[in-house]
Amino acid sequence: MTAGRQALRIDARPQAFVCRADETALVLIDMQRDFIEPGGFGESLGNDVSLLARAVQPAARLLDWARAHGLLVVHTRESHAADLSDCPPSKRLRGAPSRRIGDPGPMGRILVRGEPGNAIVDALAPIAGEWQIDKPGKGAFHATPLAQLLVERGIHHLILGGVTTEVCVQTTMREANDRGYDCLLVDEATASYFPEFKRATLEMIVAQGGIVGWVAGLEQVLRA
Repeated sequence: MTAGRQALRIDARPQAFVCRADETALVLIDMQRDFIEPGGFGESLGNDVSLLARAVQPAARLLDWARAHGLLVVHTRESHAADLSDCPPSKRLRGAPSRRIGDPGPMGRILVRGEPGNAIVDALAPIAGEWQIDKPGKGAFHATPLAQLLVERGIHHLILGGVTTEVCVQTTMREANDRGYDCLLVDEATASYFPEFKRATLEMIVAQGGIVGWVAGLEQVLRA
């Protein structure tokens, strides 16, 4: 049996997560400077971005593991066109941030494609052969080519990390679950500006026998 066809067994909740490397993708959600670094959109909302920065190194270890096992790797970025034609007012005008989507900030226009702040943080920078998908919504399937990519590559399982746990990560997991994918979220590789929201999300995912998916610790994945 080739390495890609060998079964990977990961100790997880609510039970073991079993997949094959050649049928599994690692999806890292929105590990962008605008959310994780000071001066970005996350901080403009009044958040402590250091809480998200804690997920960067665990996500980097997860990424190294995925590369070593030959998994398809997908990086997503929440981003919008320069003219904001794909950013509805219901999204841009919500809340009371000090800067809104499209406004100039210390790292360029916030959440606009091609701006410095929209880039993936250096520690998780994509390499040749890895996919970068720009998404205008919270879920990675909405208005993106992700569904087609996964079908073309014969992917049936997703391993996820990224930010924030209760918004873009959970939305993507639920979208994937509805499409028939088995999904595993890696605890240390995801984070929220509100730790209690992360804890609640993890419990939602594994409730009722894994109604949304599986959750595992990083070391459990690295031992697979």
